[in-house]
Amino acid sequence: MAGHSKWANTKHRKAAVDAKRAKINARYIKQIEVAARNGGPDPAGNPALDLAVSKAKKESVPNDNIDRAIKRGAGLTGDAVDYEEITYEVRGPAGSALLVECLTDNRNRAASEVRTAVTRAGGTVADPGSVAYMFQRKGVVNVPKTEGLTEDDVLAAVLEAGVEEVIEHEESFEVQSEPSDLHDVVKGLEEAGISYDNDEVAFVSDIKVDLELDDAKKFLRLHDALEDLDDVQNIHTNADLSSETLAALDAES
Repeated sequence: MAGHSKWANTKHRKAAVDAKRAKINARYIKQIEVAARNGGPDPAGNPALDLAVSKAKKESVPNDNIDRAIKRGAGLTGDAVDYEEITYEVRGPAGSALLVECLTDNRNRAASEVRTAVTRAGGTVADPGSVAYMFQRKGVVNVPKTEGLTEDDVLAAVLEAGVEEVIEHEESFEVQSEPSDLHDVVKGLEEAGISYDNDEVAFVSDIKVDLELDDAKKFLRLHDALEDLDDVQNIHTNADLSSETLAALDAES
């Protein structure tokens, strides 16, 4: 989740993601159910469902599970699917901020679990609007660096798709666009033969907070506590970790 973050694939986080594969798959299933409920069971006529199914398949969610989720969401099995989308605003260490997107069938349970996780991890649940103003909704695609691939190559592939910016990180390029242009950006990369790790509509902040090692540890503890919650779908943050901090974290993992 929130995989566009440049520190999401460090060794210590990669191990954690692998260990939570079943939980991650369950989140994709929930997204498919909601998309099928809102727009019907046919991916060809339901762009949101088509995108959710595509993401699930990319994460190796079994086809049988996907088919059942579509039928369940569309009401073809007699099961009721009634999820509510809620976003919580959280303050972390050293002025870092997090937007926590939940998809839940029990608002009170979700609120209680998020508040408990945040408090135990040393964060604070913020008042509505006090964090969200720092973020804008963007289409984000993460392109891993490969031999010979340059920023100009990536930019050329997505230039006609309405791309806003290509940001170079140490191990990847981050392509940002308007959410409505995300599909065209992905299509441009595919046509150019450029592979990408993930594509998503995410909340992105221009106000970055660089965390030193101690604060980075506190932040990751908070992030992981939230990610462990079943109702949490995505976590977006303005936290940034330098190469030195990432190396120190990896050395301790």
